Amino acid sequence: MAKKHGRKDRDGKGAGASGSRGPAPLRELLRVPAGERVDLSAYDASGTPGGPGDKAAGVAAAAALAPRLAGLQERLYAASTAGDRRRVLLVLQGMDTSGKGGTVKHVIGHFNPSGCRIRAFKAPTEEERGHPFLWRITKALPLPGEIGIFDRSHYEDVLIARVRELAPRTELDGRYDRINDFERSLADDGVTVVKVFLHLSYEEQRSRLLERLDNPEKHWKFNVGDIEERGMWPAYQEAYEIALERCTTDGAPWYLVPADRKWYRNWAVSTLLLEHLEALDPVYPPGDFDVEESRRRLLAT
Repeated sequence: MAKKHGRKDRDGKGAGASGSRGPAPLRELLRVPAGERVDLSAYDASGTPGGPGDKAAGVAAAAALAPRLAGLQERLYAASTAGDRRRVLLVLQGMDTSGKGGTVKHVIGHFNPSGCRIRAFKAPTEEERGHPFLWRITKALPLPGEIGIFDRSHYEDVLIARVRELAPRTELDGRYDRINDFERSLADDGVTVVKVFLHLSYEEQRSRLLERLDNPEKHWKFNVGDIEERGMWPAYQEAYEIALERCTTDGAPWYLVPADRKWYRNWAVSTLLLEHLEALDPVYPPGDFDVEESRRRLLAT
């Protein structure tokens, strides 16, 4: 994980190069260490840990992942037709303009959309507020064989809810344990949860908001409330630090992806998905029919 200082073996520049081990998997480089205090100011939001050397190489490398990702998605879906319950859930969290929507758009470009289940979580509806906070999340989970993508998630209930004091602190503290229990139950049911925090710098957020103001075609993406939210940056950073600390588990760790460079963000999230899908290694199910007999009959028509 790229830090501004210390632990240089994790900055991606030669990680794992000693001996004959080869490069470390990206999910090792970007994984938030369990049981350690998280200080977001120590991580470089413009870093490129484990990534290609520059933007051109990064864009090319991300494009090159598409056939492998598409093939693994097809195998995952095919396996589900024979009873394999496994599926993948990508959870994207980050400050406004960190690129959650852009990442969704890029990732979907690698996959067959019919095998994806995408949900962008906004403020809870009146119906949703009448249920426990995980109710609406459970209803949006991917089915066996699918790849689910959450643009924001159940973590909003310990992020904005904490910053805006939308619930008593005692209730908020209990939500971290409920989230961990929930994610543990997902893993037990065959869901591989890939939680990505898109780490954006304060300066880059200002630049992206100004771009929206300067371009009339992007005014629809600008909300004057973003300025007020930006004023609460320290509180949001603290809320994220607490969530990353308390909800990084062996079964559902957090991955911190530097997000100032969009090309790196896209490559990193795609690579994380690829590594998790390769670890699942889904296989095409065998046919339950006589291939040669079917061939004979077909040729006779």
